[in-house]
Amino acid sequence: MRFQSEVIVHGVKESQGTIEGRDFSSTTFHCEVDLAENSAGRSIGRATRPFKIQDAKEFDKWSHLGEALPIKATATFEMAAAAQDGTKMVLVEIRPIARAQAPAAPAQAAKAG
Repeated sequence: MRFQSEVIVHGVKESQGTIEGRDFSSTTFHCEVDLAENSAGRSIGRATRPFKIQDAKEFDKWSHLGEALPIKATATFEMAAAAQDGTKMVLVEIRPIARAQAPAAPAQAAKAG
C-alpha cells in the first residue's frame, strides 16, 4: 500500500561502496517526526528519523539544496510487513516542494522622448 505525505527533510546522506564483496548504494533522508509518548513518560517536540532509498544517485538530485535545509518535501511511502506482526514504512520516492518564487522587480517605465 502506497501513500504520500508531506515531510520536512533536515539532512541527506549518500552511501555507496562494497563490503565483503557486496555492492551497496543508498541515499538516507533524515525527516522530521513527532516524538511519541510512551510508558516511561511524556514528551514534546520533534526528532528526525532516517529513511533510505536504495540508490545513491538520488543524492545528486538534492545536493544543490544544502543551504536550503531543512526543506519541505513530498514523500511516497510503501507500508510493508515487519517482524512480529508489525509494519514498516519504506521510502519509495521523495521530491522537494517548490518554494514560492520572489516577485520580479517592476520594469522601469520607458522614458518619454
